[in-house]
Amino acid sequence: MTLKLSAHIEKRPLTQPFHITGYTFTESQMVVVTLEDGQWIGRGEGLGVYYKHDTPVTMLGQIEALRETIERGVTREQLLRLLPAGGARNAIDCALWDLEAKRRDQSVWQLADMPAPQPLLTTFTLSADEPSVMASQACELPDARAIKLKLTNDGRNAERVRAVRAARPSAWLMVDANQGFTREALRDALPAFVEAGVAVVEQPFPIGCENWLDGLNAPIPIAADESVQDHTDLHKLVGRVQVINIKLDKCGGLTEALAMAREARQLGFQLMVGNMGGTSWSMGPAFVLGSLCSVVDLDGPLYMLGDRTPAVSYADGRIWCPDAVWGGPVVAAA
Repeated sequence: MTLKLSAHIEKRPLTQPFHITGYTFTESQMVVVTLEDGQWIGRGEGLGVYYKHDTPVTMLGQIEALRETIERGVTREQLLRLLPAGGARNAIDCALWDLEAKRRDQSVWQLADMPAPQPLLTTFTLSADEPSVMASQACELPDARAIKLKLTNDGRNAERVRAVRAARPSAWLMVDANQGFTREALRDALPAFVEAGVAVVEQPFPIGCENWLDGLNAPIPIAADESVQDHTDLHKLVGRVQVINIKLDKCGGLTEALAMAREARQLGFQLMVGNMGGTSWSMGPAFVLGSLCSVVDLDGPLYMLGDRTPAVSYADGRIWCPDAVWGGPVVAAA
């Protein structure tokens, strides 16, 4: 088998600046990989992991260094040994899944022995901002049935949560600190979170401070994001968190994500699927994983100026990914 590899960087502006602890984003940058085998074309997209300096430039370099190996016909299992977890492996792995779906005239969910997909309830994310601004943004998402609040380390998080809850009294809520809390800050904010009915607190503490979770006895489930990159991080979180956020850019593709999900379940974790942003070509493979997850956070395209055609759709607070977008037996439109 001989493949033709194409890889390039794309930049897509966001609809407005997006704020989290320590970062402000104004555009989404991604590496797009195309693998051609005669009439069949597979596509994958990777954004990398910004806080690990896994950027589209470094990802493209990793891909080009393996061009000959890839074009000779690399398998997904070989890829796990050739590249570390990260955006480059994710883009290639997802392109391989998509290509196999085209070749075998089956959907990726069938290849992965997954149940037939259904629309998934997804969170809609609010950028960290003034409490009144976040409340206003929550009202501008009338279809959202689940809302995720980005929080920061300025001591106003209880105000933010109260404001959003007042604006959206019936919405399911979770909060994401992106490593921004101290143990004291979380302790001080927890009563407001409980009062507001927050369902999950995501990544309160910095990477490397997982011991801060010991003895915390939080009344709300804690989810690990930055602290869990791939399956090798799972065991250190047993007894410390209840939910594992799997992102394909972190773990390096759908192949690792599915294996990671199986192991995490065996260890007693609940599963969450998240995203680093991206277009519908990033949401498609994550959508496959989403059928295994109790929390789904796949809203990336909503914050970009422009998406793929065809694209995932959002209705009644849910995301739906038709086969024609990614991973189906019919060649997706460019």
